[in-house]
Amino acid sequence: MSGALFDRVALIGIGLIGSSLARVLRRDSKNTVIVACARTAKTLEAVRRLNLADETTDDPAAAAAGADLVVIATPLSAYAEIGRKIAPALRPGAIVTDVGSVKGVVIRELAPLLPAQVHFVPGHPVAGTEHSGPEAGFAEMFQDRWCILTPPPGTAPEAVQKVRAMWEMAGMRVVTMEAEHHDKVLAVTSHLPHLIAYTIVGTATELGEDLQSEVVAYSAGGFRDFTRIAASDPVMWRDIFLTNREAVLELLQRFSEDLTALQRAIRFSEGDWLHDVFVEARATRRGIIEAGQDTPAADFGRHGALPHASGAPARDET
Repeated sequence: MSGALFDRVALIGIGLIGSSLARVLRRDSKNTVIVACARTAKTLEAVRRLNLADETTDDPAAAAAGADLVVIATPLSAYAEIGRKIAPALRPGAIVTDVGSVKGVVIRELAPLLPAQVHFVPGHPVAGTEHSGPEAGFAEMFQDRWCILTPPPGTAPEAVQKVRAMWEMAGMRVVTMEAEHHDKVLAVTSHLPHLIAYTIVGTATELGEDLQSEVVAYSAGGFRDFTRIAASDPVMWRDIFLTNREAVLELLQRFSEDLTALQRAIRFSEGDWLHDVFVEARATRRGIIEAGQDTPAADFGRHGALPHASGAPARDET
């Protein structure tokens, strides 16, 4: 070993998360050789211009060849194809991980494609913004955020520890849990809120032209925050909803029931019941702040978050 946690890391997908991890490795593991893989020449040119990698390629197999660690950081719909391409090139003892927001489908679709002598440690750094591309990344994005690892039963502990150490180096708090549990938790904390955001913004766009222009002109903080979330990568979120459909649909059903209860309370002027609901919701919000997952600033902490290359510091954690 060179003293680095990994001698050679292949980043397959070099958008927001991949490029932020590249910046962490550049900062904290200077002897690590970074290979960046992307589909488009434009993205690879940006990687070279930003000095995010030592080598670039559009071939996942070429990127994975000889790597100690392969990080898949693409939309979930690309995983199976990538798995088929990299499998013959993976060296014995290599570790494959990912950054996807859904873990059950990753294990079901990717694990069977990997050679037996390769370690598979699925992961999810719960951090991000609504921006995408290598220019949007910043090394501080992971600081004090959670990273969830979902290693399948029988995964070598030393492989899990090395992936854990990498994310801890990035400043993350790392936990492990079963993939199914992860998917249920993220359906509540991330997937359903994004679906609601897309729906609310969609409702606004269906208003009459006069109302629509006024909604944009007079957007208050709540609607602004929803539109920020709805600005996220459409391909990524399409894949998340389709691959975590059971958990999302279950949560949608519960949300629909709760929404019906709110409709009833408003219709029949049940003020005490509404007050109790809002008090409980405010307590949950305070708990999020106390846990260090946001700030109490009036702007929802968006302008107080850590700066990054795009100039828009808002976090959109997935």
